[in-house]
Amino acid sequence: QSVCCDLWEAYTEAIREELPTARIVADRFHVARHYRDAADELRKQELHRLKKELSAEAYKALKGSMHAFRKNANDLNKEERKTLRKFFGHSASAKQAYDLREQLTAIFDMHLSKKQAQAKLLGWIQRVQQSGLHCFVHFLNLLRNWWDEITNYFIHRENSGFVEGFNNKVKVLKRRCYG
Repeated sequence: QSVCCDLWEAYTEAIREELPTARIVADRFHVARHYRDAADELRKQELHRLKKELSAEAYKALKGSMHAFRKNANDLNKEERKTLRKFFGHSASAKQAYDLREQLTAIFDMHLSKKQAQAKLLGWIQRVQQSGLHCFVHFLNLLRNWWDEITNYFIHRENSGFVEGFNNKVKVLKRRCYG
């Protein structure tokens, strides 16, 4: 009835050929990786800019911002929140990207129908476009090109987490056997 896969044209073509009636669902992990990487790319650019602009001592105070930035807001401890506040004090665009990333994750965490999710995603796209940030441009194109497959996730919230985890464990086992 449905097939969950990466966002790769070869996979979807094979699925359409062999299982023409199956609903194709873009794996949530792979979608998240794209928008999280987009926000993280802006973080790198901002830290690079700040390294040139700030004194060595002020820049040193931002140490740990990479790990804190990559975490979900709910998972941050006090020290990480403090570090992020310092970083965001120097970079409003990094704060915007972080907030937009968190908003999109929140949409994927909600139990919505496909239509409700599409409406929320369109609202998010509008906020990104109004923000003036360019870090999400490639992700917006990906979202546009894979709209149906990505929003199919909200029908039954299917993902390939088990398969991805199983494959990772097999890889780790193989590496350990060589050593």
